Amino acid sequence: MLAVLAGIVWWTRQQAAPPQAGGGRNAGPMSIVPEAVGKGDIGVSLNALGTVTSLATVTIRSQISGYLMKIDFKEGDEVKKGDLIAEIDSRPYEATLAQAKGQLARDEAQLKGAQVDLTRYQNLAAQNAVPHQQLDTQVALVAQYQGTVEADRASVKSAEVNLQYCRIVSPINGRVGLRQVDLGNYVTAGDTNGLVVITQLEPISVLFTLPEDNLQAVAKRLKEGAVLPTAAYDRSGANKLAEGSLQTFDSQIDATTGTIKLRARFENDKRTLYPNQFVNIRLLLDTHKDATTMSTAGIQRGVPGTFVYLVNADSTVSVRPVKIGVTDGDRVEVLSGLVPGDRIVIDGADKLREGAKVVVRSAADAASPAGAAKGTASGAANGVAKGDGKGDANGADPDKAGGGNRKGSADGQKK
Repeated sequence: MLAVLAGIVWWTRQQAAPPQAGGGRNAGPMSIVPEAVGKGDIGVSLNALGTVTSLATVTIRSQISGYLMKIDFKEGDEVKKGDLIAEIDSRPYEATLAQAKGQLARDEAQLKGAQVDLTRYQNLAAQNAVPHQQLDTQVALVAQYQGTVEADRASVKSAEVNLQYCRIVSPINGRVGLRQVDLGNYVTAGDTNGLVVITQLEPISVLFTLPEDNLQAVAKRLKEGAVLPTAAYDRSGANKLAEGSLQTFDSQIDATTGTIKLRARFENDKRTLYPNQFVNIRLLLDTHKDATTMSTAGIQRGVPGTFVYLVNADSTVSVRPVKIGVTDGDRVEVLSGLVPGDRIVIDGADKLREGAKVVVRSAADAASPAGAAKGTASGAANGVAKGDGKGDANGADPDKAGGGNRKGSADGQKK
């Protein structure tokens, strides 16, 4: 009975134990995606946060008082410089202008009469027929009338200007905002809100800040006459909104933040930028020509420092320390350690080690879950073929072993 019980326990443990597959250091080749190191231009870019700012924003206000008789725009319209915006009741100012012209005509007539008398007194004074005091008095009277006429002419010009102010026109090209005053209201020169706001959208600028450490490099490039391309991206930083160029930077550094303001100009012909909009700015400071470049996905960091897994010709990988330079998007400059044409691992490097065997799969397979599974299955199949298959050939098949166990157990029970 003891032998029977011992056989049953042994057979049960053998059935519960999973089949031994290759794992750990004896695992099959890892599935990886390689990429060849290339050569090309890589940009030296500075990233910053910016705010879109209009180059001209005008609040249209009335310069005279009167009733608003006409509004000649629709909210959201595009207007040109000189386009009519609104009209104010002009009748009071027309009357004032007529009054000023009448007073000017009267004073001009008085001046003309005084000048005629002055000519007569001058002729008589030459003959000693009138006292010189009377001549001097007439000279002063003519000068007085001349001053009065000049004042009347100024009054006429003032009335004409006020009459022109009855027609409010746009001082810039831009987009009309929301109307602040309705038709028929009495407006004055002291209204704070104004009638409407006109904002210039083409061109437009973006104000952004950079650390003061970058100022010397930017100033040097501008002094050389270089045009520094500037790109504006949306809040996520993935979609490019507009392209422009750097115009200038501020005259002083902000002592509280250690940054300096810069202004970039954008044509904005597609109207992708609007005032007070938040954007991400990428300033291209310089370009390194014919540099050795690679994907940032291949960069590994560990005990050796910055390194990559180099794919060898015998389908193994080796650790290669590298020195990297500037990063531009998903590409990074390689200063030393690699040469163009070297193949490095960009996907599947998390479980690699020096000298590990690898199975190469394409980037398309890596992007597809089915492809990744296929690559993993291929690596496992290779491991089975090299390890488990050998064991099966030697009679280590788990099914066969199980069959032997069951047979032995049955023999024990018979006994």
